Amino acid sequence: MPRSIHSLAFAAAACGSLAGCGEGEAARSASPADRPEYLGVDTRLLDDSAVSFLVRMRGTNDRRDVVAYARCAAAQYALIRGYSFAQHVRTTTTRRGNVWEADGGFVISPDLPMGLRNMDAEVIVDDCREQGIPTV
Repeated sequence: MPRSIHSLAFAAAACGSLAGCGEGEAARSASPADRPEYLGVDTRLLDDSAVSFLVRMRGTNDRRDVVAYARCAAAQYALIRGYSFAQHVRTTTTRRGNVWEADGGFVISPDLPMGLRNMDAEVIVDDCREQGIPTV
């Protein structure tokens, strides 16, 4: 059954929830068999600013990793569209066998939106690269 992720603040998105600060080094030094396998992103434009990202991955036991993958896709997508910000609306996750799936809903914006779930797209994309998480 899908679970909702309710509390992803900007500060957490920029660092800790992407697998933890400093853990990127461990992920890069892991053997290939231990590394997560990113299985792709399906982008669904819901309207001019609302977007859903369906992502799949294996090689992790933690839903935070698949949530981070969706967040990375959203941040890169915002930059591709010429926007600077994305706002996290909701993310549901499911696990089927060893494959995690996430459906993340985001609103992209050229200006800083009101609210606490805002993401500076450039900062997030840079952190994703550092963590080895692919973007769109």
